[in-house]
Amino acid sequence: MATFGDVLIISFLAGAATGVGALATLVVPNNDRLIDALTGFTTGIVVGAVLFSLFVPALELGSPPTVVAGVLVGAALVLGVNRSVLRVLARHAGRDRPATLPPGPAVPATPMELNRRSLLTGAAVAVNNVPEGLAIGVAFASGLDQVGLALAIAVGIQNVPDGFLVALPAIRAGVAPRRALLYTGLTGGVPEPLAAALGYVVVSDLGPVFPLAAGIAAGAMLSVVFRELVPSSLDHGYADTVTVAFLLGFSTMILVSEALAG
Repeated sequence: MATFGDVLIISFLAGAATGVGALATLVVPNNDRLIDALTGFTTGIVVGAVLFSLFVPALELGSPPTVVAGVLVGAALVLGVNRSVLRVLARHAGRDRPATLPPGPAVPATPMELNRRSLLTGAAVAVNNVPEGLAIGVAFASGLDQVGLALAIAVGIQNVPDGFLVALPAIRAGVAPRRALLYTGLTGGVPEPLAAALGYVVVSDLGPVFPLAAGIAAGAMLSVVFRELVPSSLDHGYADTVTVAFLLGFSTMILVSEALAG
């Protein structure tokens, strides 16, 4: 059976995988079509992870109304964070960009918009890592080492593209790569092991909480998908490329989930 120290190490590695995704931004060419395709691929992975790693176990352990309530809370948290970030950046830059753009040709994202996108995605990733960390800790504390390890691998795979999407807009907005990498690594490397430790220590009290927590994480990530990732992937008009990339990312998570389940 895995020890408390084992759980901390495994969950930290899963969370810190966001930093691996951030490293990819240093080698990806600054090509709009490629960036949009990678964003679409990442979106497919995130949607697949939400469905297979969060919704499925949440509905198995709890009732649909509980999960739906969590989804709504997660969405409200993301929208609240979005408004707060907009206000902070508006004060810093002395101006703001409308949250909803009028129909027409794609408008290039400003540095403030890119910073807002990075901060919002990072906050949602951090929120998402909490219930995932809890699930990892609960599985190991219950003696289900294989389940806990499989979940940690799935979380790590998901966190790689998450980190890419957190770091990319920050670096393109002019943030120093070293700072962007550190910030991105912290979004997963801190909340994941802390939540796993909590789940491991108080596992007996977490059964009824997981469906709600998973719903919150799912609502947060899906809100980011439709609020940020989908619009940003279509910034330059490569809709067909992004669609194919999304389906490839989603299909990848189907195969990964099936392999881990086996």
